[in-house]
Amino acid sequence: MITVRRAIAASVLVAAGIGLTGCTTGAESEPEDSLDPSATSGVSASGTSPIVFAFVCSVGSSDRTETYTTYSAVWADRRTDCTAERITGTEMSSQQRAAVDAADGDATLEELAAGCAVQGSGRWAGTIGSAAEAHVAAGLLEYCPGHPETAHLRDAIAAWRS
Repeated sequence: MITVRRAIAASVLVAAGIGLTGCTTGAESEPEDSLDPSATSGVSASGTSPIVFAFVCSVGSSDRTETYTTYSAVWADRRTDCTAERITGTEMSSQQRAAVDAADGDATLEELAAGCAVQGSGRWAGTIGSAAEAHVAAGLLEYCPGHPETAHLRDAIAAWRS
């Protein structure tokens, strides 16, 4: 009896696996298709939650994009052109607020988030030539202190101030 049950259970698992494989074979979605700013979970919010972004980045010189949900994933792929898409949240975190305050009106939260995603471009690669650029750089340092090119940005701010 146990052998029959095992055989039936194994058959059901194999059939389910084949069914699931058939459902996904050949299916290819575009990364940006997964971002639906109008989607709701059907659960009413009883409070606030911090704003969270996804990062839509260009892939080389093609029209293709790739979507990331963490800075570390973007940094691993060394992307140089990204936008930040708000995916959830209602209020800025204290770190986000400090970054926007440091930017002193010269960058929005979305611009700072996108700036934190890239490497080798923007404020991370160049010098600072104006007060507005210094404000944005200060905002980036507040928002993403773990960025791989933080040392360069700190040096650029120091050079601007001297």
